[in-house]
Amino acid sequence: MSEPGEPRRRGRATVLIAVAAVLGVVAGTCTGYLVQANRAPDALPSLSQAALPQAKGDGPEPLSAAQDRRISTDGDLRKLLLKKPVGARDAGYAIGADGWLDLAGYAETYDKPASAFGDLVAGEFRRAAVVNWREGSSLFVEIRLVQFRQDDELVAADDAGDAYYWAGKKPDTDGWPIPGTGDGMAYVHNSPDRKAGYTDVYNGEAHAWRGDIEMQVWVSSAKPVPKKKIMDLATRQMERL
Repeated sequence: MSEPGEPRRRGRATVLIAVAAVLGVVAGTCTGYLVQANRAPDALPSLSQAALPQAKGDGPEPLSAAQDRRISTDGDLRKLLLKKPVGARDAGYAIGADGWLDLAGYAETYDKPASAFGDLVAGEFRRAAVVNWREGSSLFVEIRLVQFRQDDELVAADDAGDAYYWAGKKPDTDGWPIPGTGDGMAYVHNSPDRKAGYTDVYNGEAHAWRGDIEMQVWVSSAKPVPKKKIMDLATRQMERL
């Protein structure tokens, strides 16, 4: 008997059984190989097949702009902007160039342009179209359509969501959903924006998105902005998208 703690030795019978098992496997493999080698090869199935019938006639008609939104949004984005209403005048201040806002120009519309510029680059800003006009003596309208590439994220929706948050956070503000837009919102700020050296200005704004485009509507006036005005502009602009 082995002493306690001494490793147990493997018996001779165990070794012999293992060797026999290995020899048996080798012998079986060799026999199977010889049997297979003496058999006639089986014929392979044919690789050819009956000719498949081909469709005839013209292919399907391309989708119209009403069916394929990208037909219109990949074209001249300025054509989707609302037109100046009859009787409206130039706003009296320039924004963009020929109806376009480039990356630097759009970043300048933020309170912190330098920080916004970096965020827009990271957010895959593609382009922005803009139109503005003046109604009467003191009401100004500006509409922007901002398009993103959206290779990685739904930036238009996220950007609109940020706009909802900041617009609704301002004190003395009323907000309403824009019909037919999902989560689009219009706002009227009932307290004037007071800046030193300037006449008090009342503001309204609307934000919504569709696909890769974010809509922004801005209205400023010497008098409180009517709900009907901001809602009408936002609704009609989204209908054009």
